[in-house]
Amino acid sequence: MEKVKKALTSNKMVTFVWVLGLIGVWEIGATVIAQSKRTPENVLPHLYQILDSVFSDKLINSTQTALQVVLSNAGITLIRALIGFLIGIAIGFILAFFMSMFKLVEKTFFPYLMIIQMIPILGMAPIILAVTKNIDSSRIVIAAILTFYPVATNTLAGFKAVEKEKRELMYSISATNFQIYSKLMVPSCMPYFFTGLKIAAPMAITASILVDTLQGGGGLGTMLSQSLKHAMSIYVFWQIVFFSAIIGILSYYLMVVIEKLLSPYKRIKKAKKGVSVVGD
Repeated sequence: MEKVKKALTSNKMVTFVWVLGLIGVWEIGATVIAQSKRTPENVLPHLYQILDSVFSDKLINSTQTALQVVLSNAGITLIRALIGFLIGIAIGFILAFFMSMFKLVEKTFFPYLMIIQMIPILGMAPIILAVTKNIDSSRIVIAAILTFYPVATNTLAGFKAVEKEKRELMYSISATNFQIYSKLMVPSCMPYFFTGLKIAAPMAITASILVDTLQGGGGLGTMLSQSLKHAMSIYVFWQIVFFSAIIGILSYYLMVVIEKLLSPYKRIKKAKKGVSVVGD
C-alpha cells in the first residue's frame, strides 16, 4: 500500500496527470471550435490531425512535405542557437570570474547586465541587425546575449556563496589565486553555473525562433510566420510549436545530464548515498 501511495505521488505521476489534463483540455477546445463555422485546423486542430500531418506525404511546396520543411529549417535555427549559446557561456563565465576577482569590474559591468536583460528582445533585434548588418550574425548575437546573462549572474552567485573561512584557509597555506579558483571556487560554483545553463538553453532556442519571425530568411520562425499568413500549410505552424517545445525541454534535460556527468559533487553525493544504503 505504501508503494502504491508513493507511486501515485511521484513526480512522474504528477507530470503524467498534467499532460493528460492538457490533452483533455486541448481536445475539448478543438471539439467546441469544430462545432462553429470557423475552420478548425486554422484555429485549434485536434492533436490527431497534427500528428497525421507529421507522417503525411502530401507536398506543401514543389519538393517538401510539412515535416521536411520543419526539419530543414530547424537545422538552420538550432545551429544559430547553439553557436550563440556557446559564445554566451564563454562570455558569461569569464565575466563572472573577473567580477568575483575584482570588485571594480563587478560595479562597472553588473548594472549594464541588468539593463541589457530588461530590454525586450523585440526591441533588441533591430538594433543588433543594424550593428551587424547580417541576419545570421544578429541571431547568433541575440542568442549569446540571452545566454550570458543567466550564466554570468548565477556563476557569480556561486563564487560569492563560497564560505569566507574556506578561502582564508586556502590563503593560510599559501595557495595561489589559480589554486584557489581551480580547487575551491570553480568546483563550488558548478551547481550555480549549471542552473544558469538550464535557464539559458531553452531561452537561446526561443530567441532564435522569435528573431526569425522578425527578420526573414530561413529558419523555424520564418516558416512559423509564413504558415500563419497561409503562405503554406497551417500544420507547419503547429508542428513548429510542438517541435520548439520538445527541443526546449530536451535542451534543459541535456544540461541536467551534462551536469551529472561532469560535476564531481553529483558523483560524490551519489557515492555517499550508495555507501549509506550498503551500511544499512
